[in-house]
Amino acid sequence: LGVVGFESLEALIDATIPSGIRLEVPMALSAPADRVRGEAELLAALRQIASKNRIFRSCIGMGYHSTVTPKVILRNVLENPGWYTQYTPYQSEISQGRLEALLHFQTMISDLTGLPIAGASLLDEGTAAAEAMAMCAGATRRNKFFIADDCHPQTIAVVRTRAASLGIELVIGEPTIEAVDASLAGVLVQSPTTDGRVVCYEELAKAAHEHGALVVAAADPLALVLFRPPGEWGADIAIGSVQRFGVPMGFGGPHAAYMACTEKLTRKMPGRIIGVSKDAAGKVACRMAIQTREQHIKRERATSNICTAQALLAIMAGMYGIYHGPEGLKAIAERVRLWTLTLRAGLRELGHEIEEGEVFDTLRVKPVGCEAEAVLTAARARKINLRDFGDGTVGMSLDETCDEGLLSDLLSAFGACETRAGKPALLVGGLLASAQTSIPSAFARTSAFLTNPIFHSCRSETEMLRHIFRLQGRDLSLVHATIPLGSCTMKLNGTSEMIPITWPEFAELHPFAPADQTEGYRKLFAQLETWLAEITGFAAVSLQP
Repeated sequence: LGVVGFESLEALIDATIPSGIRLEVPMALSAPADRVRGEAELLAALRQIASKNRIFRSCIGMGYHSTVTPKVILRNVLENPGWYTQYTPYQSEISQGRLEALLHFQTMISDLTGLPIAGASLLDEGTAAAEAMAMCAGATRRNKFFIADDCHPQTIAVVRTRAASLGIELVIGEPTIEAVDASLAGVLVQSPTTDGRVVCYEELAKAAHEHGALVVAAADPLALVLFRPPGEWGADIAIGSVQRFGVPMGFGGPHAAYMACTEKLTRKMPGRIIGVSKDAAGKVACRMAIQTREQHIKRERATSNICTAQALLAIMAGMYGIYHGPEGLKAIAERVRLWTLTLRAGLRELGHEIEEGEVFDTLRVKPVGCEAEAVLTAARARKINLRDFGDGTVGMSLDETCDEGLLSDLLSAFGACETRAGKPALLVGGLLASAQTSIPSAFARTSAFLTNPIFHSCRSETEMLRHIFRLQGRDLSLVHATIPLGSCTMKLNGTSEMIPITWPEFAELHPFAPADQTEGYRKLFAQLETWLAEITGFAAVSLQP
């Protein structure tokens, strides 16, 4: 203050901030009783808010699943400032570790989808679907797009909103060959469908291509371990969420989405694409490829914005693939499908109606002898959330956390008891022993995946730990130095801010959990909206992205 000639900070503010924009009274950001003065008090206050959330076992599905984050990844990637404080990797010289990790993610996605080009990464499945629609419109120069009515409802909602802003006519209906014509830019299908059916879309893809339309598949990456990948049955673009690859649900996010496509669509693809090149000394190095698509070069004509693309979550998902390898992922997928087939057999034995056909992890059930609401209530009494389709049917999705206890509870919610088909636990045991798990050839995957040596190199926690820290050491982050770049995206998340994100009360909630289980989140949102409105001077603030 002495150097600039002022006696106090208030005097400096008076001289530099015009009186017309100065606040006349302090901002009312919290009541005196609510104010906390340090990190310990802040975390204690957050604990109180978190305690208002109630953790139920989630079988809602709809693209969100419970998952097990390997502790070596949780501790050394998600909670490690050596991974979460880096800047957007414009400068490959200081980003080699992260770029290599993202390249592994791309390799995993390309292998799983059967498509040659993959990016790293996008915001979520819904916006990835909207981006795919825009790609189809740009590539075909048509402004009509078809989306299957058995896609996840939130995906349909996002695509509908984006279509309106882009002037694209959206058609929502049953994905049949008859629904395809020469006016369409593209067709979006879900695999498996939102109600769990695994469908062969090969003939639909042929019909779409005959009419000059592109085909987009929203595919579950874990299902792709067992079932034919989109690239093999004719899809031009594949999109989806990698949330179930070790990233907690977090009441809906953040999670990375993936996108993969054919080579001819590469320049239309949004998001980072990491490539392998050579540096000035001839050494192999990673860099962001095809940057002429990017916002920092093409500005308003860009097809990609690399800043907000969930790199940390994509890295976690890629690390999950490396940690488990192809054998581990296949074991998880087979176990999930075994539980699902066992549950279907048990429900049928109890007399409930379920459609025939191939499934992976999700069932849609028509209760017989009881109402759907009674089943939902019985499940909630056992601290399980199911999906209410609203038409008298109930949905349930299983995941890698499923066990015999959950299956017993689900069968009990549907009426299994000692007077009906025996005790649930005994019923489950017998069904598991007799389950038929073979996949029909029309659906089964036969191609190899994750063949790169990196997916076979970390078969112990120590090997995985060394891999993580080897890559971390090739990056410049705030644990090393001040980063010589600046942007609105360059903000440090303090350690105390990162701690609560892994608390189960925040991490394990499904975005469609009932409102009475999410009071903590709703209090947090309301408080933040109030604070932002006070800071900005607006009457109200929305937290929607």
